[in-house]
Amino acid sequence: MLLRKIILSILGIAFIIGAVLFAKYLIANKNKPKPQFDKVVKTVFTDTVQNGDVQIVVPANGNLVAKRRLELFAEVQGLFKLGRKEFKPGQIFNQGETLISIDADEYYASVQASKSNLYNDIAAIMPDLRLDFPEVYPKWQSYLSGFNLDKTTPKLPEMTSEKENYFITGRGIVTSYYNVKNLEQRLVKYRIVAPFRGVLTEALVTEGTLIRSGQKLGEFIDPTVYEMQVAVSKTYANLLEVGKEVGLNTLDKTKSYSGFVSRVNGSIDAATQTITAFIEVKHPDLKEGMYLEANLDAKTEPNAIEILRSLLLESNEIFVIRDSILDLIPVKPVHFSETKVVLKDVKDGTIILKRQVPGAYAGMLVKPALSNQND
Repeated sequence: MLLRKIILSILGIAFIIGAVLFAKYLIANKNKPKPQFDKVVKTVFTDTVQNGDVQIVVPANGNLVAKRRLELFAEVQGLFKLGRKEFKPGQIFNQGETLISIDADEYYASVQASKSNLYNDIAAIMPDLRLDFPEVYPKWQSYLSGFNLDKTTPKLPEMTSEKENYFITGRGIVTSYYNVKNLEQRLVKYRIVAPFRGVLTEALVTEGTLIRSGQKLGEFIDPTVYEMQVAVSKTYANLLEVGKEVGLNTLDKTKSYSGFVSRVNGSIDAATQTITAFIEVKHPDLKEGMYLEANLDAKTEPNAIEILRSLLLESNEIFVIRDSILDLIPVKPVHFSETKVVLKDVKDGTIILKRQVPGAYAGMLVKPALSNQND
């Protein structure tokens, strides 16, 4: 019993001491000042609205294609003969120079034989012409005298009477003449000449190749003038004018070129609702197949401003600054480009954000940056 009383007395004393110490701790901390936290004020870049005329530019892109190009196909058969210049990609040919020559010795012999037969047929009727048609004999004698097997067959003399026509036609002269002219026309196809000064971009045959009728031989282009086909929204169909100047540039924006609208398709693509325009451009640096971007000046929007698309909210609102506090105002977007948007219904003098602010909300306290010039 005595031990129990001693233990309880010790516990009671310990409890009293603990209570006194805890009370002193509370009193000591009661008068401590609460920590002060500074309000975070974000610094933002701003711009002051000044409405004016905004040039709406419609971006488009495409590959360059030579305006004058020639796909070479064979219309006859034979062995490919090497000409004065090699038939290889990159080879330049002047107008009138031979692009491709096909061995025509055998066919040429048959043409000469047909011309010789025509000459003999005309010579055979000369005695009859002298007796029965003395008035037309001189012109046929003159034709026969000027007949040269090594040159193109001359046109038959004009027949002035019905009797003369019956006589000449009845002897098969006219038929023989047109057969020879047909053979001569085909003989020309054994040699393909350059219709303009250009460069060979594709060569599918080499010396000694057996060429067959209908076979593709290569491609020949004029490297001085190119066209780029672009598709533009039907909204701007009435704004595309032939002859209108267009600015073009490379994808890395390092080089710029000037072209103009050369043609506009008269119909709209039903699937994409776009209209096709062709932009003509000339420059020595350009090559076929180059990918360029075009900027078509569509129209001028009066009393409007242009800002970054990231500043426009989905609700068609933008942030403005009033007394260092962010607020929202409704706007009317009239045109979207890849990175910017054209807006109306924003009053002059309104202070707007120039750069997007992460976590921005209406009522947020902000501080305009000291300088926006370098933004």
